[in-house]
Amino acid sequence: QVIKCKAAVMWEANKPFSIEEVEVAPPKAHEVRIKIIATGICRSDDHVVTGGLVMPFPIILGHEAAGVVESVGQGVTSVKPGDKVIPLFAPQCGECNNCLSTKGNLCSKNDIGSAVGLMPDGTSRFTCKGKAIHHFLGTSTFTEYTVVDEFSVAKIDSAAPLEKVCLIGCGFSTGYGAALQTAKVEPGSTCAVFGLGGVGLSVVMGCKAAGASRIIAVDINSDKFAKAKELGATDCVNPKDFKKPVHEVLIEMTGQGVDYSFEAIGRTETMVSALACCQYNYGVSVIVGVPPAAQKITFDPMLLFTGRNWKGSVFGGWKSKDSVPKLVADYMKKKFDLDPLITHTLPFTKINEGFDLLRTGKRLVNCKGS
Repeated sequence: QVIKCKAAVMWEANKPFSIEEVEVAPPKAHEVRIKIIATGICRSDDHVVTGGLVMPFPIILGHEAAGVVESVGQGVTSVKPGDKVIPLFAPQCGECNNCLSTKGNLCSKNDIGSAVGLMPDGTSRFTCKGKAIHHFLGTSTFTEYTVVDEFSVAKIDSAAPLEKVCLIGCGFSTGYGAALQTAKVEPGSTCAVFGLGGVGLSVVMGCKAAGASRIIAVDINSDKFAKAKELGATDCVNPKDFKKPVHEVLIEMTGQGVDYSFEAIGRTETMVSALACCQYNYGVSVIVGVPPAAQKITFDPMLLFTGRNWKGSVFGGWKSKDSVPKLVADYMKKKFDLDPLITHTLPFTKINEGFDLLRTGKRLVNCKGS
């Protein structure tokens, strides 16, 4: 059966979301239809709104969520109606080279690079006002119901609070894993984290969990420093307080630079600063923030020649279908706390207010029950 429900449709760039009635088609073979219970707002969604991440319009955004399986298509075996689940913007088909390798986690079935905005069969499950609406990263969670491929959904603990664990669908896992999985931060090491939104704070949590002895939080908004220290930052630096480049400040603070640095903003200038502030021979710098479209990066190649490592990290390096249930289990065992990452909870119809809070830097992660 087709389901009619509310969704936040983005008809074109740089316009507000429009709350519309959409029709959600039933799942085809190997697809799952999910009732979304809670969804977070992520900076990557805003990049689409502003044109920094190019996607086809009209589109239903959203990729950080949790919900309950409403129905499944033929051949689906990993979930059943009634299961609590998290949709996966970084899928895990289990068959491609990346999924089979221990070195990577970005399944070849992902829609991050190609930006097709459709289901694997090349069609959409959303219709509004007679028009097909594009999907976003295989998830599209700014809607009361969505359809995903079976390789883009993970079954989680039935006791998990969906309004909290929805953050494991992107922001928390991305930052926490960048420290633990991608960089493999070591006990006693020094770290610098650029950007203290939800992802950056999750990097701080990951560095602390890994046993880093010094975690330097960097942001131009000093209001974020108290939260960063609460989660494990040992020092906080506002680049606006100095006349010299921030990488020079960090090198002075640490002697030779940090062992590990993380850029969790998505700006090319800070990506280069993060690279430059890490130890010149064996430092590791990780790009966690989504790079802006059509921008190129210019840097002195000597920064790499001397031995530094520059890495990228998608979804924290986790193999999603395997790791998300384990991360939820760790949350249930109180191995980490997600509450500090939730500053506002709004009804779904106030999604535009949520994005306003994001843009003013007044909120970290915003979960909304639909």
